Amino acid sequence: MTKTVIGLLRHGQTNWNIDFRLQGVTDIPLNETGIEQAKAAGAAIAELSAAGETWEMILSSPLSRARDTAVMVGEAIGIEGIEIEELLLERSFGVAEGLSHEEWKAQFSDTNHVPGGESLDALEARSWVLLQRLRDHYEGKRVLTVSHGALIRTLLRLVSNGEFPREGERLGNACLSVFEHTDETGWRVVRYEPKTLG
Repeated sequence: MTKTVIGLLRHGQTNWNIDFRLQGVTDIPLNETGIEQAKAAGAAIAELSAAGETWEMILSSPLSRARDTAVMVGEAIGIEGIEIEELLLERSFGVAEGLSHEEWKAQFSDTNHVPGGESLDALEARSWVLLQRLRDHYEGKRVLTVSHGALIRTLLRLVSNGEFPREGERLGNACLSVFEHTDETGWRVVRYEPKTLG
């Protein structure tokens, strides 16, 4: 039975996270707290690796907040070089990027259809494409990915059939959940952890 294991790590904190601003594909860097979170996550993942939960490679969204998090985690667990996977990119919020959640909801009666943004249907479709790509290209491997809140929430919801995230639950920066795939079971969530590592 071939088992493919995928870790989903959210990037560390940015200043826009503090203000609850929509980041989307705007390339906002990690702040000092985010750098510390990435290092703490690396240390926590290294402890898990020492206990047998090793990772063979790291894939990252192209945005710097994810990429920098991935590099720091890689340094902690002895993986040199990360691979960029465009499908790990955050959901685009179009012209709403930079707005607070309150401003977003006040300015757009339908927040699912914002000029230049990615609809939830499109995000779900991209999420399924990502899962298929991970299965096809990394079958039998243990791959740690570093991505973003909206995409990770969508992946969790799809794979858990709506069980996760729970109602009103936020995903902390530098939180790690784990999926696995076998031909017998398909995709399933084997660890759901919305809290920041470390």
